[in-house]
Amino acid sequence: MVQNPISRIVLAGLSGGTGKTIVSLALARAFKRAGKRVAPFKKGPDYIDAQWLALAAGRSCSNLDPFFHSEKKIRSLFFHKSLGSDISLVEGNRGLFDGMDEHGSCSTAELARMLDAPVILAIDCTKMTRTVAAVVQGCQHFEQGLNLAGVILNRTAGERHRSVLRRSIETHTDIPVLGMLPKILSNPIPERHMGLVSDQEYDVPAQDALDTLADMAEEWLDIDAIAEIAASAPDFGPDPGPVFSGDPAEKKVRIGYVHDAALWFYYPENLEALEHAGAELVRLSILSDAPWPDIDGLYLGGGFPEVFAERIAANSSVLSHIKFLSDAGIPIYAECGGFMVLCDSLEIKGVSHAMAGVYPVGTSFCPRPQGLGYTEAEVVEDNPFFAKGAHIQGHEFHYSLCVSDGSSLLRPALKMVRGQGGGIGSDGFVHVNTIAGYNHIHALTMPDWAIRFVAAAGEKHTGS
Repeated sequence: MVQNPISRIVLAGLSGGTGKTIVSLALARAFKRAGKRVAPFKKGPDYIDAQWLALAAGRSCSNLDPFFHSEKKIRSLFFHKSLGSDISLVEGNRGLFDGMDEHGSCSTAELARMLDAPVILAIDCTKMTRTVAAVVQGCQHFEQGLNLAGVILNRTAGERHRSVLRRSIETHTDIPVLGMLPKILSNPIPERHMGLVSDQEYDVPAQDALDTLADMAEEWLDIDAIAEIAASAPDFGPDPGPVFSGDPAEKKVRIGYVHDAALWFYYPENLEALEHAGAELVRLSILSDAPWPDIDGLYLGGGFPEVFAERIAANSSVLSHIKFLSDAGIPIYAECGGFMVLCDSLEIKGVSHAMAGVYPVGTSFCPRPQGLGYTEAEVVEDNPFFAKGAHIQGHEFHYSLCVSDGSSLLRPALKMVRGQGGGIGSDGFVHVNTIAGYNHIHALTMPDWAIRFVAAAGEKHTGS
């Protein structure tokens, strides 16, 4: 049997906000500075943490999600994205055992078992001493098959506090303490409405912020012991099979995708799937007034159009071109922020900004989330991207909602079974060969999406 000793760890927390993202970034950058090739992964549907992990590691970050993907597909993606690395680091999400139900389905713990990976638990120790030992002991024995290999104690108050915490864990458990981080007076990477601030908007250079975190890790964490735990993971076994089925198709169409500070939420595998299906990808911007090259299709991902609404509205030539492409029947696929750009207007704090006008509705940015979590939908309308009758699994995270009376004119392709979508139980609105809504999909969950996208682009390319 072929042996694949993939060095790997899962960094988990007791809840959201426990500090696991900062610890994951600090470790990824510290390992990289030590000369290790780091393969970063993020559990669950997330773009922002994944982007920061990619920056910290200097390597693209993939998302692993048991809701979207089978165990075989997760192991395949993890295996192939880990090739050529010295250590693979997976950042969990929410609490270690938190899943979609009382059984913890799709939890970080379930993912760790799928990968047969040791787990290191980050614990917020604010106003806690001996109780931490009970927490560690409980997590160690809560589910069978979990390899809790160590803990990192976060937000400790001083040497006396750290001494009591360490002695409590060492006295009552056999789990090693791999480091104790002090309270940080100011977060090197601040947060806002959708999580960490985007690296493209952060005032301090992103690399400087990540090096600050690595300095902290090197001072307060046992980096060598953590690397040894990762190396102690069992042999991963044989190649689980390819990420994409079949051989890559010959490049036959050009599909543009907007990737700038306003729109940049793309899973790497979505772009890779389009390339595998035969697309040459062309990177575009809605913030620059540079003319676009000829394209056969357009992909508008999510992002932060609300932050750049004034600049987008001022770029009328690009907005007009997008509407021209849509009206001409060029296949356009847009998710969340991309959908907002395709609407008539985007309202923020009472100020309305003109958008592309493909859809006769406006969106309004709200102080609280209007849709959050996994989604499921049934395809009820013909469109270039999904077969009618297909079942779609996705996710949404948006603070905006549709606000104008034109919603009655929208033609939804998706009937929501779970989630909010564009409201009134629908999403994925169709205009000629454009489909847009609040849903995000992962191409490995919907393998026909890229194939159909390229095929539709090919019809426009050939003029058929």
